[in-house]
Amino acid sequence: MTRSQGGRGGVEATFGPLLGPARTAGDGTRLVQLWALLPRELAAVFRPGLPDVAGEVVREIQRTIPDYARPLDGAFGKALKTGVQAAFLQFLDRIGAPDTPAEDRRTVFVKLGVHEYAQGRNVDVLQAAYRVGARVTWRRMAETGTRAGVPSATLCLLAEAIFAYIDELSALSVAGHAEAREKAAGALERRRHRLMELLLTEPPSPPGMVTEAAELARWRLPDRLVAVALDRPGDEPPAAATDALADLESSAPCLVLPAPEDRQRLAEGLTGWRAAIGPAVPPALAARSLRAAREALRLVDAGILDDEPVTWCDAHLSRLWLFKEPFLAAELSRRRLGPLAGLTEKQHTRLAGTLLAWLETCGNVREVADRLAVHPQTVRSRAQELEALFADRLRDPEHRFEMILALRTTP
Repeated sequence: MTRSQGGRGGVEATFGPLLGPARTAGDGTRLVQLWALLPRELAAVFRPGLPDVAGEVVREIQRTIPDYARPLDGAFGKALKTGVQAAFLQFLDRIGAPDTPAEDRRTVFVKLGVHEYAQGRNVDVLQAAYRVGARVTWRRMAETGTRAGVPSATLCLLAEAIFAYIDELSALSVAGHAEAREKAAGALERRRHRLMELLLTEPPSPPGMVTEAAELARWRLPDRLVAVALDRPGDEPPAAATDALADLESSAPCLVLPAPEDRQRLAEGLTGWRAAIGPAVPPALAARSLRAAREALRLVDAGILDDEPVTWCDAHLSRLWLFKEPFLAAELSRRRLGPLAGLTEKQHTRLAGTLLAWLETCGNVREVADRLAVHPQTVRSRAQELEALFADRLRDPEHRFEMILALRTTP
């Protein structure tokens, strides 16, 4: 085709028969239809100006998008230039041969999305660059096509093809960005599971190994942390799991997170689950915090601790310690509370409660009466019964201490 013959008329003579009547939509996407509708000779019209247009697109992207306003060196510059040039080449190739697969260049645009994720940028930035590229490309192609005498109907189809093509490239980059994000999330999740395993290992893992694992998992090791044992799973993961190391899939789900400054906020973040929160400990003792939390859940199930949505272990340390060895707790109770064994259940409950209050208040009748909500004379009467049952043991310091422990272990 020569453009020197007849200006616009010569080009129309070439393109006019190719345009033909308007076609109806058939199978396939709109973009495929547009490739088929565009005259193949258009590729030869626009190919000579490809380098100039590509350069203008790159400059305009740098001028209008702050994230790209830096020198075109290194991986960034290569990725941007390669992407723009590949986009033009593929566009012109598909005009010239619309049925030719373009899989070889698809990877370029997928990798652009991957590159953007690696740079920590949102995919919206890249999509904005695509829009800039489409706008510049259409302006330059419209100028070139008008000078070459390309019919206005063909230019309209070309404009639609450009913007549909940019949407296609943008979708490829979005897919690449999403794939990179998913891979990174999967790798990060695996690294956090590994860190959790190291923290909950007994004996404790070497500090250097834990520190390195925390860096890989992008999880800052706190000075003190807590382990949370979970039960009664809700429909959704607890909100507290967002910033925690979490194992919600096992038969004994748990969390590890920094010791909370706001206890109420943490409790609210566990809504929907029954939870026990272990004592705050250094990272090396995380496994012990979890052991205490799981023991607290066991005592809740046994009815020894109150069944509350959240159980704080540091409010029940003595019971957790005493019930860690049930046999010894039972033996202590048998030896020190033996005199109560022959009473009826009602008598046992009444006198055991009075005995604990009496021991803990050092025999202050008024305090015992207030604690039990009874008359002081009732307290004096019960105290006489206890004197008859225990005699001098009520005044022996060691016996008094062990009786308090035994009473504390009684559900």
